[in-house]
Amino acid sequence: MEKEKFHIEYVLEKVSVNNLWPRLATSSGLSEWFADNVTENGNIFTFYWDKYPSEAELTGINPFNYVRFHWLEEEPDTYFEFRLHKDELTGILTLEITDFSDDKNDIITLWDTQIKVLKRKLGI
Repeated sequence: MEKEKFHIEYVLEKVSVNNLWPRLATSSGLSEWFADNVTENGNIFTFYWDKYPSEAELTGINPFNYVRFHWLEEEPDTYFEFRLHKDELTGILTLEITDFSDDKNDIITLWDTQIKVLKRKLGI
């Protein structure tokens, strides 16, 4: 079954880009909310859940704007990406996640759960 690309947006009020960015683009920040542990060797990030590793390559980054990873075991044209949008009028920050899945609803539920953890770590 072919994986479907989708986008989810989360509004993160009262969060600064400087506080959020390290949690999206560094191994220590991703370890706070995304996985049990994350290590980094060059552009290869190893994510651990219950001691089971999964490797992703950092394939794109524009600091304070977006970061993109490709799971090494997945099809070459798939990825997951965190992109930040700031409303210039209100100052409200939106986190847009792009991902691919053959079961979109389950993955969205998983992202919702992870974002709740992120918000808790951010104090919102």
